Amino acid sequence: MTGVLVTGGTGKTGSALVELLRGSGVPVRVASRRASAGDPDAVRFDWEDPATHPVALRGVDRVFLVPPVNTVDPMPLVGSFLDEAQRLGVRRVVLLGSAIVSPNDLSALELAARVRARPGWVVLRASGFMQNFLSPHPVGERIRRYGEIRTAAGDGRVGWIDVRDIAAAASVLLADPAVGPSDQRDYLLTGPKALSYQEAAAIITARTGRPVRVVTIGTDEQAANYRAAGTSAEFAAAIAAVEDGIRAGREDQVSTAVLDLTGRPPRTFAAFAQEYATQWAGGGSPER
Repeated sequence: MTGVLVTGGTGKTGSALVELLRGSGVPVRVASRRASAGDPDAVRFDWEDPATHPVALRGVDRVFLVPPVNTVDPMPLVGSFLDEAQRLGVRRVVLLGSAIVSPNDLSALELAARVRARPGWVVLRASGFMQNFLSPHPVGERIRRYGEIRTAAGDGRVGWIDVRDIAAAASVLLADPAVGPSDQRDYLLTGPKALSYQEAAAIITARTGRPVRVVTIGTDEQAANYRAAGTSAEFAAAIAAVEDGIRAGREDQVSTAVLDLTGRPPRTFAAFAQEYATQWAGGGSPER
């Protein structure tokens, strides 16, 4: 088939993208580790199983690329996939990259450079996800259970973005591989305003009526929190290190890329909080 392979097709961003592409009449192949038997366009895809890669790629000419999660070194797994995509004549790859990169995350930078180097291939450098404030993400789960955010980011701000706006931007570039300036292969995607965790907590409080407090902790304690949530030690350390950059102001940036690509502004955090207010309502017992 000529169409779009969406890796991470059942994830937050991927599922939103699949819905948009299908709504535009674009053929989609939905790739995930557990392909749905009820979806004729679903295909099994596992980064840890290279045998699934050529099957998923065969016949498509566009790819939405979500790198493997919970790793600081995606290139050994993704590099061969990109080789195969290039060999099969894939015209456009849209990489879901990150605007927030750990100082030691050289592999992610290498991956983005690899994609940008190919004509027609594009990198979306997305800022922090608004959906991180929802369960089951550790930040969202802690808000739901304890009405609390623990962070080493201090008063640093992030241009939080709704993943549905990322999907909307990606759908424009993937619906037609001819769309998009040929000389622009990198887009910074953010929400309309950068917010600190304190400001985000105040908005959630205002929309839910449930107080949400922010507790400042150290980077080491934050890494331990992510390890306790099931993240590998290496990746937990990388996530915690990112908060040093936020605290230093390196992620306090806002772009117009969502508006430029889609024709509409990205969602505000206040609108996001209003929409999902009920998900923060069920609190647990205070932590002892």
